[in-house]
Amino acid sequence: MTASPHRPVPAGYRLRVAGHLDHHWSPWLGDLTLTQDDDGTTSLTGDILDQAELHGLLSRIRDLGVILISVEAL
Repeated sequence: MTASPHRPVPAGYRLRVAGHLDHHWSPWLGDLTLTQDDDGTTSLTGDILDQAELHGLLSRIRDLGVILISVEAL
């Protein structure tokens, strides 16, 4: 069996969670950019390679115990 030369292209995403996350969580959350929004939420923005990486990120957010508000492909 040969490996496929096709590689996934990263896609930009913005996830919003309830509450303000400190920036020290960024490395644990895939080095996404964390922005504390004025409405009391945090936006996590950056490139995600594929669905497996997205699901891993969603699991980490779940493990933090914060409320996921939205996931948006940019």
